[in-house]
Amino acid sequence: MADERDPERNRLSARIARTAKVGGNLSGAGLAFAANRMFGGDDSDEKVARALASALGKTKGPLMKVAQMLSTIPDFLPAEYAAELSQLQAQAPAMGWPFVKRRMRAELGPDWQDKFEAFGKEASHAASLGQVHRATLPGGREVACKLQYPDMSSAVEADVGQLKNLLGLFRRMDGSIDPREMVEEISDRLREELDYKRERQHMQLYRQMLGEKDFVTIPEPVEDLSTDRLLTMDWVTGEPLSAFEDAPQDVRNDIARRLYWTWWLPFTHHAVIHGDPHLGNYQVKDGGQSLNLLDFGCVRIFPPVFVGGVVDLYRALLADDFDATYAAYEKWGFKNLNKDLAEVLNIWARFIYGPLLDDRVRSVADGVKPGEYGRKEAFEVRKLLKARGPVTIPREFVFMDRAAIGLGAAYLRLKAELNFHQLFEESLEGFSEAIVAKRQTDALASVGLDAA
Repeated sequence: MADERDPERNRLSARIARTAKVGGNLSGAGLAFAANRMFGGDDSDEKVARALASALGKTKGPLMKVAQMLSTIPDFLPAEYAAELSQLQAQAPAMGWPFVKRRMRAELGPDWQDKFEAFGKEASHAASLGQVHRATLPGGREVACKLQYPDMSSAVEADVGQLKNLLGLFRRMDGSIDPREMVEEISDRLREELDYKRERQHMQLYRQMLGEKDFVTIPEPVEDLSTDRLLTMDWVTGEPLSAFEDAPQDVRNDIARRLYWTWWLPFTHHAVIHGDPHLGNYQVKDGGQSLNLLDFGCVRIFPPVFVGGVVDLYRALLADDFDATYAAYEKWGFKNLNKDLAEVLNIWARFIYGPLLDDRVRSVADGVKPGEYGRKEAFEVRKLLKARGPVTIPREFVFMDRAAIGLGAAYLRLKAELNFHQLFEESLEGFSEAIVAKRQTDALASVGLDAA
């Protein structure tokens, strides 16, 4: 982590300034909410959602990243809110060359330019927490330099406070889900994303877990040109998933199969998941024969017992055993649980697990229009939870659900047709919590990370 004397380390003044900026932007959304609560109208939710999305779009930074993430969890936000927030763009205006020079000098010293044969002055990519520059090392190795924006630690802490306020409001007006543990989970992952040393460890962890697989490439970090706020790694190139949406069916199926193993093999074998299945975080190479996996800031390391609960629920749903599903939810860590709530949760579970339970070649949506996928189930679950809840969602659920939904969205875009049941069964061969725990301990120790 950064030194205690670091001028950018969670400064009170920066937090106050950030809170004032975000609070000012959100005030318009708050007024829209209050007005619509008083005067109502058939489109009141849409009006509030548009105001909220507009406010968050002006803030940039961590809170906008959170809003985008929440929009991918269909059972969490009303459809009107999710639709507006999903349109927020992660692209933030890039910082100029004076910032780049200051950051590089601070991280690598005054002679930093001597360490590169060439260094692009214009950012190749700019997002909510940092930006990437393409560079070349002496000898010709092409690298990507990921620079963190200034005062991000302060911005995260300020935005975490605003997030708690926003979701507290949602809890009071909705009442279907108690989001407090989810807020803590999101906050912890945001803080981890600022630690580029940890991200390097995540990259090495994935290189170990998937290193023998020829269908995926994990960039290698350059340790001596990386710090807590600068991450230098291999520059990799590939095509976006959208370039293959009209490819032959077998090509699209092959890409989907490789996406499946890239995400779920680390989960079922090591209790680790890449928590950001954003379409920009993987590239397709060699005409669909392999992938690049990118951005390891948000990696979730689970207790192996949590993965055991995921597998237990799958097997309970296969057997249509209600008591076993209840036990699986308890194993996951759901709180305030009772028979009625477990029945509601099973509606969502059968939707999420649906492709895995069905032993046949099928698409993920199986005839449901992509824009309607999950909407009926989410509406029913929220309605029933309002009447019978709230239920406290365990924090571990957030990024597993996000990965499942995000990967499902990729399958929908590819119109992939696979036997997902057979894929999942194959990934569970020889599964036991004890084996997962041993694999996880060994893998984490090799890269200097602690077990969950």
